Amino acid sequence: MHVPYEGLGFIEEWANKHVHELSCTKIYENDYELPSIDDFDWLVIMGGSMSIYDKSISWLSEEKQFILKTIDAGKTVIGICLGAQLIADVLGAKVYANDQKEIGWWPVKLTKEGERHPLLMGLPEEFVTFHWHGDMFDIPEGAIHLLASDVCSNQAFIYDDRVLALQFHFETTVNSIKDIIDNSRNELVKAPYIQTEEQMLTEAGYFIPDNNSRFEMILDRLVKKR
Repeated sequence: MHVPYEGLGFIEEWANKHVHELSCTKIYENDYELPSIDDFDWLVIMGGSMSIYDKSISWLSEEKQFILKTIDAGKTVIGICLGAQLIADVLGAKVYANDQKEIGWWPVKLTKEGERHPLLMGLPEEFVTFHWHGDMFDIPEGAIHLLASDVCSNQAFIYDDRVLALQFHFETTVNSIKDIIDNSRNELVKAPYIQTEEQMLTEAGYFIPDNNSRFEMILDRLVKKR
């Protein structure tokens, strides 16, 4: 976790349902300690309000090295929003400010590769999911481009069938939306792809169940790949 208000959301529900053991490294605390590579099977890298190209962030270099070491060790790695950008960066792709911020419930579309990929079988060609980002990543060499949106052409990729990067938030719950709004309300300015607080919370009840169900399917498939 990079900030206290962007936690696991639905991932925690899924892990508890399957009796998986969870541990958490709170990067935002000065006395954080990264785990030993031998102590975990999956690494889940959450979001945050910072940019990975901000050289003033003291922990960035160490975390990037840890992510690359985890990938090289053959672990399953999932990155969400900032976490996805960190994965893209350590795999050699560029991360940069997008032309538009994308905040709220907006559609994503499967790419041709995404339509064929077994991890996403059963997903509709287009569906609405939750976003809160202003940066975008390029697709790393050797990775498969899975999803795109009108505003952000690179929304998801998978690398080596076990490293999944998601720019959007499949894991969103009502509480997690409230948490990020409470801590990032200053970003809710009038813009083409920024919803109001009221819009986000009103639409949450409609979109969250399908999003969590789709993410559960993907997480279950990643387990089977181990």
